[in-house]
Amino acid sequence: MKKLMLAVLAGALSVSLIGSGVKTASAAGSPKQVEVLLNTIKMKFPDAKPFQDAQGSVMVPIRFVSEALGAKVTYSKEGKVSKVGVYSKDHKVDMTIGQTSALVDGQKKDYGTQIMLKQNRTFVPLRLVSEGLGEKVEWDKIGRWVWIGNKNFRSTDDKEFKLTKLSDFKAYTESERQFLITKGTKVTTIKLIKQSDLPLQLGDGQVIYSLEVTKSKGQNFLEIRSSQRGNPIAFLIKNSFARGRQSSDTLFENNGDKTGMNRYPVQSGVDVFQNEEFIENYDYTKFKIEEADYILLKDDNLRDYAVAIVNPFK
Repeated sequence: MKKLMLAVLAGALSVSLIGSGVKTASAAGSPKQVEVLLNTIKMKFPDAKPFQDAQGSVMVPIRFVSEALGAKVTYSKEGKVSKVGVYSKDHKVDMTIGQTSALVDGQKKDYGTQIMLKQNRTFVPLRLVSEGLGEKVEWDKIGRWVWIGNKNFRSTDDKEFKLTKLSDFKAYTESERQFLITKGTKVTTIKLIKQSDLPLQLGDGQVIYSLEVTKSKGQNFLEIRSSQRGNPIAFLIKNSFARGRQSSDTLFENNGDKTGMNRYPVQSGVDVFQNEEFIENYDYTKFKIEEADYILLKDDNLRDYAVAIVNPFK
């Protein structure tokens, strides 16, 4: 009977979402910071950050990118003219600050955007990295990411992600059914990851790219960009029941690049069922995402351990 009530309630919530014509949009604010990923790992820039200029060109600090790719960078000045050279085993690039062109392996190429000095760093158009250093470069307009090199994603199966015994994580396992896998077997270990680890593949399953909090018509959603659609999650709160969530099928957005936006309501009426027990008069509307310590990321391809990400919104 309880399971029936839960199903009816979930169905009612879905209908209300469809009927309200909810259109999810990211929270208002300035554009997200441009990120540079080298072989799927985000690069760290100590001061000057990559950016997109007024005409839409993505500009990157050439020194950090070049050195990460094994190239050497030289600087020289002739009067008021500042020159920059980038030299790798197979390529040579000569640039002049303020010009739109560069000599790439002896050939002049125009990039339509000035090579500039900003915050004492030399910024160049993204395409110059590709043509000048012979690297595959892609612009990801969804995440505002610059992909350089390969897309062989790291996996939670990798040894760098350490196992934690679930018995040491018991403050977060009050809803044990959240940790059940195939045939009702419960996992005994968990791997904890951070937002800075993304993008990351869960075992040999979905790739998690990013997490954002979005808001539409007064309702908050957790938006997860993933290579798969519809995987459930759960908010884990210390010494409390887990708040399980299903993605809203009506709010799913296909990005057209083999990724999609799964959106999960932060507040949900299903929370009146705690460990499959109906709690009368429980006010589920008071739950805030900041209360969760971890977000459990579920995937049918995970067989031996669970994966939870440290809540970046706490």
